[in-house]
Amino acid sequence: MEAIKHALKALKKRHLLEEGAHSPAFIALSRPIVSQDRDHPVLDGGSVLTNNDMRGILLSSLWRHFIYEDDEKNNEGEENFISTPLDVRWCSLGSEWKEKAENLEVELQQCYKAQSRLSEQLVVEVAESRASKALVQEKESMISELQNELSQARDECSRLAELLEEKTKALELLISEHQEVKGQLEATTLRADNAEAENKVLIDRWMLEKMKDAERLNEANAIYEDMLDRLKGSNIQLLARQQVDGVVRQSEEGAEYYVESTIPTTCKQRIPAHEGGCASILFEYNSGKLVSGGQDKAVKMWDTNTGSLTRTLYGCLGTVLDMCITHDNKSVIAASSANNLYVWDVSSGRVRHTLTGHVDKVCAVDVSKVSNRNVVSAAYDRTIKVWDLQKGYCVNTLIFHSNCNALCFSMDGQTICSGHVDGNLRLWDIQTGKLLSEVAAHSFAVTSLSLSRSGNVILSSGRDNLHNLFDMRTLEICATLRGNGNRVASNWSRSCLSPDDGYVAGGSADGSVHIWSVTNAKIVSTLKEHTSPVLCCSWSNLGKPLATSDKNGNICVWS
Repeated sequence: MEAIKHALKALKKRHLLEEGAHSPAFIALSRPIVSQDRDHPVLDGGSVLTNNDMRGILLSSLWRHFIYEDDEKNNEGEENFISTPLDVRWCSLGSEWKEKAENLEVELQQCYKAQSRLSEQLVVEVAESRASKALVQEKESMISELQNELSQARDECSRLAELLEEKTKALELLISEHQEVKGQLEATTLRADNAEAENKVLIDRWMLEKMKDAERLNEANAIYEDMLDRLKGSNIQLLARQQVDGVVRQSEEGAEYYVESTIPTTCKQRIPAHEGGCASILFEYNSGKLVSGGQDKAVKMWDTNTGSLTRTLYGCLGTVLDMCITHDNKSVIAASSANNLYVWDVSSGRVRHTLTGHVDKVCAVDVSKVSNRNVVSAAYDRTIKVWDLQKGYCVNTLIFHSNCNALCFSMDGQTICSGHVDGNLRLWDIQTGKLLSEVAAHSFAVTSLSLSRSGNVILSSGRDNLHNLFDMRTLEICATLRGNGNRVASNWSRSCLSPDDGYVAGGSADGSVHIWSVTNAKIVSTLKEHTSPVLCCSWSNLGKPLATSDKNGNICVWS
């Protein structure tokens, strides 16, 4: 920008100098002219000057000035007047000035071009300057933002440093507390070890006392068994004296009522007992009252003479699959699909115990024929459990690879007979839990077991549609009962022996009930009243009636 200014100043200065050099010529030209009129100048003689005359006078004056100027520059001091013709002098001077003017014009154009280039450069420089200024401003704003962020980061760093210091103090406090708790734990562990040692000593002493109690109990049991043997001998003699026409009417107080069983032929009552199937029915001891359990999770008690409902026991959370009743008729025990056993007090109708411990559905249950305290159950978790009904907990667990579908106590209450899915019968010692013996009873699953009144014979039914009688002492087969059209309905179809052990009743999948004679192993009667598969049969120990239940929840009472 400064260079352009200097160039312009130099050019103006030179132009002024040239104008100053030419001013004498203009003055000389103006001397002989008298301005009478702006448009028509005249000479002293009064003649009017034309444009050509004025041009010639101007050129002559310029030429003369030029000659004089050159002479002054040569410092010769001589007056060299050139007496040349006026036209020649004016032409020479005009061409020189014309050339000089053209040169000056060319130079001026070059100056203009240079000025244009410099202007363009100036525009570019100004744009770059503005861009640089904007960039500087942007950088300054970024610097201010970064400074703000830096200040915030410093504040956050200081805050985190304070927090770290607090956490460090808290950690130190926790470490100290941990050391204290660790010391307390070591002291407590030491006390626990001492208590465990003392507990072991106490357990040893308690086991010694239990052994002494067991010895005393064994002595008492021996005395009790001796008394039972004597009582049985006296009862047999009394029953023999009371026998009339082949029918035993009544034993002394405490003994069972029973009569000779008769073959049922007529359906006396048809009771719609349960919604869904009825898988378990049984009679009270020495009574005609019937207890039933079904898929509707209810246990009901019926008067078989009138077919009326006398009581309903609630509280079961699953389908009732099997039941038993204590010999004093005070408690009913039900095995359910809810993995539990339920014990009801018959007089109050309330659940007295819920026996838990199985992890799958409980499908079989029985109570000891000697003591109402001992109960045994089987479930589909491959276990058989022995329960103390008075205390309400399990006292022994038997484990076997095959699930058990049915079981029963022996007459002495010391042995359990179980029927399994693999078709075998097995005898177990209830005290030791050891397997005493086993026999292959059926080619398919065993579905039910029924012990004879004497306890010497057991009836087993299976999915091979056979009913076998075994000697409990040797597990030898005594008889096999079969019939055309007889098909066992399910894995828990229950058959039964008559109270006098002379007949077997078993239900079929076609709704019929077959009665076999044990003496000749033949069907003596077929009862048809059910319209769905028969699931359970139960014979009153009074000799009659016979009750059957089916898959629709109906109960038929036969006489």
